[in-house]
Amino acid sequence: MARLLMTRPLETTPLRIGAVSYLNTVPLVRGLRELLPAAELVFDHPSRLADRLACGDLEVALAPSVELARHPEWSIISSACIGCRGPVLSVKVLFRTAPSEVRTLALDEGSRTSAALAQILLADRYGVRPRLQQLPVEASPGESAADAVLVIGDRAIRSDYAGFGGAWDLGQQWVATMRLPFVFAAWAARSGVDLAGVESALDAARDRGCRELESIAREQAMRMGLPRDLVLGYLRDNLNFYLDDRERQGLDRFFRRAAALELIPINSRLRFHDCTAEPK
Repeated sequence: MARLLMTRPLETTPLRIGAVSYLNTVPLVRGLRELLPAAELVFDHPSRLADRLACGDLEVALAPSVELARHPEWSIISSACIGCRGPVLSVKVLFRTAPSEVRTLALDEGSRTSAALAQILLADRYGVRPRLQQLPVEASPGESAADAVLVIGDRAIRSDYAGFGGAWDLGQQWVATMRLPFVFAAWAARSGVDLAGVESALDAARDRGCRELESIAREQAMRMGLPRDLVLGYLRDNLNFYLDDRERQGLDRFFRRAAALELIPINSRLRFHDCTAEPK
């Protein structure tokens, strides 16, 4: 493990790594500052991380999976991810009308992947292509007058259904429809970045976080004012942090459905850095 400590020459600028500022990312960055002490770790909303990676403000980021299709210059650099194999709890569409009657959909400003996923599920299930609106990060779902409102992250866990007649857990809806896991975000890097030791550090941080879920749940429950059992259940039972073959199949299916709706370029495919074996 000590070999991870010197991953970049001292004269270079620090590697800037962007992580999502939600509860779901805490296990992925457990001890990461110790593993990569020369790196700068910054936190932001998923959509903003994608923009910062695209403009060169970051070298590595936990990128929304849909953005991997929009940026062929990015590659996946770790087997760590944020995904689910059933209900995810923190990605929801709240409905004021029946899903088949949705004409307007407000999208959480922090979302990119879930925004595409919500549109795919509405189109595939009901042939619905609603007009899109934005729900600002600081706004509550009830402040939007849209027929349906997408919320993600910590505020989805806390979401109040007052004024709404029903809700979809998008992880549950995807898995029930496609019979495949879903991946919301993966570690990605821009081209030309020195990634020596980075993949192993990201994988090691994930592995440590998964071993320490109970202590993470205690810490985060106190910070967020949520029941410990709710936080532990979310991290342990709702989330999946491993990008395995089935997850890659799920991403491929997601890309194909998104391309069919012209949400991403046609023939988008996953790209893996050389240090990560690409599936045959």
